[in-house]
Amino acid sequence: MDLTAGYEMFLTDEHAMLRQTVRQFAEKEVAPFIRAWDRSGAEQHEGPETRPHIRPVLKRMGELGFLGICLPRRYGGAGMDYLALAVVCEELERVDSFLRVVMSVHTGLNSLSLFQWGSEEQKQRYLVPQARGEQLAGYCLTEPDSGTDAAAMRATARRDGDSYILNGEKTWISLADIADNFLVMAKTDPERGARGISAFIVERRWPGVSSQPIHGKLGVRAGNTGSVIFQDVRVPAANRLGEEGEGFKIAMAALDNGRYTVAAGATGLIQASLEASLRYARERHTFGKPIAEHQLVKRMLSHMVRKLDTSRLLVYRAGWMKNRGLRNTRETTLAKWHATVSSFECADDAIQIHGAYGYSDEYPVERYLRNARGAVIYEGTRELQELLQADFALGYRINPPLRCELPAYDPEAWG
Repeated sequence: MDLTAGYEMFLTDEHAMLRQTVRQFAEKEVAPFIRAWDRSGAEQHEGPETRPHIRPVLKRMGELGFLGICLPRRYGGAGMDYLALAVVCEELERVDSFLRVVMSVHTGLNSLSLFQWGSEEQKQRYLVPQARGEQLAGYCLTEPDSGTDAAAMRATARRDGDSYILNGEKTWISLADIADNFLVMAKTDPERGARGISAFIVERRWPGVSSQPIHGKLGVRAGNTGSVIFQDVRVPAANRLGEEGEGFKIAMAALDNGRYTVAAGATGLIQASLEASLRYARERHTFGKPIAEHQLVKRMLSHMVRKLDTSRLLVYRAGWMKNRGLRNTRETTLAKWHATVSSFECADDAIQIHGAYGYSDEYPVERYLRNARGAVIYEGTRELQELLQADFALGYRINPPLRCELPAYDPEAWG
C-alpha cells in the first residue's frame, strides 16, 4: 500500500524524488542508530556538546540541501517550494522527531523569518550560510515565566548608541548548545507590552551569550534542548530584524512557518505509527490467526489511516497557500492542532496493538508516543489552537495581511 498516493494535485515528480532522497537518508544514516541516541539522551551529559551525533547528521542534511530546501538558490537554498518543506519534515519525523525539530527551528522559525523580514545585507550575511547548512540557527522566544503568553517576556534590549544591550534568559530552546546564530525576541520598550518587542539576530560567539542543556526530557531525547542566557550582550543595531516594535509580528509570522513544519512532521509520525502497526499486526498471532484479522485491531488501524490522510491534506492545503503568498494562519493552526493531536493518538494506539512489547524500546512505538506528546504543547498548545479556531469561526479574528508576507514561490526566480 502506497500511503503517499493520491496527492498529485499538490505534489510533482520533483517532490516524489525529494521524498525518496529524504527517506533514503533517514533510513540509512539515522534509523540504525536512533534507539541508541535516544537512550543516551536520557543520561546526564556535561559540557556544551551534549549530543555528539547531532553535528554530523546536520552537516549531512545541509549537504543534501534539506536545511535550505524552500529558499531561492540566490540565497544558498535548493530553490524548491514550501510543499517541499512539508515533504522533508514528513519523511524526517517518520524516522525520528529530532530531525524534524531541526527543520522547524533552523528553517521554519529562523531562516524563513530572515527571508521574510530581513534586509539584503542580513540575508547575505546570515541566511546564505544557514541555507547551505554552514551555520545552524535557533529561535529564542519562550522564557521560564512566559510560553503561550509571549508578550509577558522579561528579556530586554536597551538602545545604547548604534547597538543594543541584551539581557534575559530563554528556555526550551532547540539547538541551544549547538546553534551558531539565534533569532531573539526582547523588549525594547517594556511599557508597550507586545508592541514594545523587537527581534534581533544574535551570534553565539559574542561575549555574554551562554547556554546550558535541559536534562530529563520525556521525548525528543536524541535532540538538544536547553536554555540560552544573555548577559549584557552588545548587539549591533544592524542586527535588529525589522523595525523597533515589530518583534511580536515577526514572532507570530515565524510561528505560522514553524507550526506548518510541526504539522508536517506529525503527519510523518502518524505514518510511522501506522506502518509499524501494520507490520506487527500481520506478524503477531493470537487465537490461531494474525491479530490483523481481529476487528478491534482493524478499527485502530482504520482510524490511523483516517488521521493520516486528513492531517496530510490539511498540511498540503497550508503549503499550497504559502506557495501563493496567501496568509494562512487559520489553515496552519488547524493543521498543527489536528496533526499533532492525531499523532499522539495514533502512537498510543500503536502501543496498544503491540501490547506489552509496545511498552519497551525493543519496538519504536514507545518512542513515537514520547516524541508526539511534546508537539501537542510546543509552538502553540492544543488549547491555544482550539481558541484560535473558535475565534476565526466567530469572526473575532481574521487572516489580515502582515507588513511583509512570506514571499510567494516563484520557480523562475528561485531556481
